[in-house]
Amino acid sequence: MNNNKLKLYGFNNLTKTLSFNMYDICYAATEEERKRYLAYIDEKYSAANLTKILQNVASMIGAKILNIAQQDYEPQGASVTILIAEEELQHNERQDVVAHMDKSHITVHTYPEMHPQDGICTFRADIDVSTCGEISPLNALNYLLDDFKAEIVILDYRVRGFTRDISGKKIFIDHKISSIQNYIDASIKNRYDMIDVNVYQENIFHTKMMLKENQTNLNEYLFGRTAEEMDDKEKKTVYRLLKQEMNEIFHGRNLPELEE
Repeated sequence: MNNNKLKLYGFNNLTKTLSFNMYDICYAATEEERKRYLAYIDEKYSAANLTKILQNVASMIGAKILNIAQQDYEPQGASVTILIAEEELQHNERQDVVAHMDKSHITVHTYPEMHPQDGICTFRADIDVSTCGEISPLNALNYLLDDFKAEIVILDYRVRGFTRDISGKKIFIDHKISSIQNYIDASIKNRYDMIDVNVYQENIFHTKMMLKENQTNLNEYLFGRTAEEMDDKEKKTVYRLLKQEMNEIFHGRNLPELEE
């Protein structure tokens, strides 16, 4: 973010929203492997664990937590919503500020699902970090990317509304940005292939990320077995299924079946 603070008339009304769709892809061919996969999802992505992650996000962007709501679901899935404010609150201010700051929030919703035939399991986490004022959701970008270590990430960043400087001139964006990639650490960028679709005149930025093939280790996608226990034919089949799933999610459409 730009450290040269603008002199504003009143409160900074710009709303900055960073949205993630993160996909964790695995292979679980048997009933026992699926049970292990679901146990992994229930433990790693429980509402309690997701709440800790979002609390870290709030601290990282300099936001004060007003309220936390969390919920686990049957058979799988969780949601967490945190209402945040920019300034430290006095006890007697809390009710009014909650109403004023209700557009500043951090949320996560999870969506585990399985392919009914080929053993592919795809877990999706949707995260939104929406702020107003000086705090920026971009400050939590690398933390979330590194924490989830997803195979596919779809990122959207948008600055909405306007604020005014002391002369009354409208300001529609208060920091320099040409791509979300400007704010991603090199160590993370080196792991992914990425493309951008940006609408600069509307302050809309979109980045797609897919894990590079040389970053994939088959054992990280398996439950109950290791790659060493598979013959070459089965390993090629699993690699093809994983690659097919990643490509289809990355491109947002069903694709012709890949050859092994």
